[in-house]
Formats: sequence, structure tokens, C-alpha cells
Amino acid sequence: MTMRRALTSPFRFVARRPAATLAIVVAAAIGSVVAASRMGIDLLPPSYSSALHAYTDDLGAGAEKLKALLEARYEEHFGAPEEEVRHEPHKIVVTSPQVTDLVLTESYVCQIHAQSHIEVRALEGGYLREIHVREGQVVNEGDLMFEILPVLYKAKLDAEKAEAELARLEYSNTQMLSARKVVSENEVLLSKARHAKAAAEAELAEAELGFTEIKAPFDGLVDRQLQQRGSLIKEGDVLTTLDDNRVMWVYFNVPEAQYLEYMAAESRHEEEKIELVLAGGRTFDHLGTIGAIEANFNNKTGTIAFRADFPNPDRLLRHGQTGKVVLSRLAKAAVVIPQRAVFDVLARRFVYVLDDRGAARQREITVEHELEDVFVVEKGLGGDDRIVLEGNRQVQDGETIDYEYKSPDAVMEELKHRAE
Repeated sequence: MTMRRALTSPFRFVARRPAATLAIVVAAAIGSVVAASRMGIDLLPPSYSSALHAYTDDLGAGAEKLKALLEARYEEHFGAPEEEVRHEPHKIVVTSPQVTDLVLTESYVCQIHAQSHIEVRALEGGYLREIHVREGQVVNEGDLMFEILPVLYKAKLDAEKAEAELARLEYSNTQMLSARKVVSENEVLLSKARHAKAAAEAELAEAELGFTEIKAPFDGLVDRQLQQRGSLIKEGDVLTTLDDNRVMWVYFNVPEAQYLEYMAAESRHEEEKIELVLAGGRTFDHLGTIGAIEANFNNKTGTIAFRADFPNPDRLLRHGQTGKVVLSRLAKAAVVIPQRAVFDVLARRFVYVLDDRGAARQREITVEHELEDVFVVEKGLGGDDRIVLEGNRQVQDGETIDYEYKSPDAVMEELKHRAE
């Protein structure tokens, strides 16, 4: 059945599609005539043959022009076709860890505060009579800063002093009469009590009047004056702020992982150096020390606040400045490898290490510190090991490989930022 269909299919095609069949026959005939003419055999009369040759030559020339035009348009829109590039397999490069002393640094954005920063407020109300300080002036403890004129408190003090003097005279007179047996001893005691009360009230009035003289509670730097001379001051009004900036407290936030690393290296903190970098990249002249670590982590940011204390003898630092704290410590005989030699598997870090026969073996490592281009390895590698630096994807565990060895010094020289 299948054979019969195959034999009859051309006849069925001709019967069903006569126009297509005629076009195929005409094209085949023209092709046969042209081919025979190219071979020197003319199947048509000479007049028809020459015309046919001219027509086919024009048709071929037009086709060549159309081809060139289409190729130019294609290159204009899509670019010239790229030649096939054959990539040869990359060479496998092997190196060794570098064992060296290097300085590990961490930097943190910080806020600078004076160790004492207070608001100087009026303890009593009245008119601001005198201002004895200037903005930006350094004052010593006990220096008079402001005077407030309290009319009522001055009058009260004068009245209380008069009452105290009157009670004193009455007490003195009662004592004289008691000596002459004119009054009893109880009268003397009552007079003495009235005198003591009057004296105490006079002292209270004097203390209240003393509140109108505002003095510096410590050595510091005067900030902006918020009230002017002659202003009517209410109790509690802020007059200025005072900063004790002989020592500055610098606060910065440390992530939890780096906090744990810092605490683990606590025994090596004597080799630690804490620097303060100010705006514009200037490094502060004095080194700092860690003064305090807050008790609680910030759960929103995952950080904990550190405080570094910096001496400020020249009073260069001011309250509210910002900068960058740089913590540096010396790591002796640190094992350093390039980061590109390491690959991760399920949050664990591995390298390929060559054994004595040149076979690559996976080995897990523990990273102590991460720099921009290198890892400082805590466990897993030694200075005599050979590790695969480039071509990790071409290496299979346990496979013997052909490689090119590059010295650790040469590898470190090629890094973007070499560890110092």
C-alpha cells in the first residue's frame, strides 16, 4: 500500500497542481537551454539564443547587485559578522600561601562628642544684666558667665536680713533680762529659736539671689549665646552650651561578626592602633583608646556601639564633628591567599591543594580576616602548601593536573591592592 502511494504521488501532484507543474517545467526548460548554451550547444535559433544569453547575463548582474546591497544593509544594522573564535582551555595556575606580617585594618564612620556637653540655664527669672563671656571663649571652673537682675529676690534678701537682725537684738536683750532674773529661761530659748529661723531665711534668700550669678561648672568652651543683654529671662531658659572638649568621645557602630573578632583578639589589643580620620582625609595627630562598649546590640542594625577616647589638647576637635575611626593591629606570620583561589560550597570555603603526586584535593579553610583582595587564613593551610589559583572550574577532586607555578610574591604584586 505504501509503495503504491509513493509511485502514484507525482501523478497526483501534477493532477492537483497544474500551474505549479507548468512553472517547474518552464524553469527546467530554460535552465537546460542556458546550460547547453554555456557548453556551446545551441538548442534555439541564433536570434533567440543571443537574446536569452543577454537576458540571463542582465539577470545575473542584477542578482549580484542585490546581494551586495543586502549585505551592506545587514552590516549597517547588525554589524559585520564575527569570525568564529576558538577559545583554548585556560592554563591552570598554582601558587602557595604567603606567610607574612601585615596590618589588619577596619574603618567605621563615627560621631565626635565632647566628654561633657551641657546646657547652661537660668536658675531664676529676671533681666539679663551682664554677659561676661564671648562665643568660642575658653572658661575655667568658677568663672562668672552671666548675671541676672532679680528685683524681687534682692528686696526679699534685704527684708530677711532685717528680720534676722531684729531677731538677733531681741535674743540679746532676752539674754540680758534673763541674767537679771526678769524673764525665765524659756523666754531665752524662744528668742534664740526665732533668731535662728530668721538667720536661716536670710541665708535662703541670699542663696536664691546667688542663683542669679551663673558660673562655669567646669573648664570648657562657650558655644553660641542664645540670649542678649537686657532680655527678660524666665527660670529654665537656655543661655548657651558649654563643652569640655579636652577629651573627645568618638562613637562608632561595629557589626556583630567584627565585635566577636575584636573580643577574640582581646589579648592582642596592646598592639592595636586607633586613628581618627577627619574630613578631607586628614589624620588626627593623637591616637585613641577604646573607652567603652555598650551593653546591648541594636537589633535593627545588628551592631553595637563602641566609644574611643581621644585627647584633644589643642581643642581642634569640636562637639558634633564626624569622621572615620580606623582600627589597626599587627598580625604576625599571617597566612594570606588571594580570594580568587577560594570557592564556596554551602556557605563553607574550600581551596584545591596539590598532594605529592600532583593530584588536586579539596580542603576546607577557616578565614580569620577578609581584605579587599585577599583572605587571612586561620586554619586549613600552611606556607608549604600548593593551591590552585586559576582554573578551579577545570579541576576535579583527585585529578592529576598539568599546571604552571607562580610564586606568592609575584601573585601578590598583581593584586589590585597588595596587603601591607
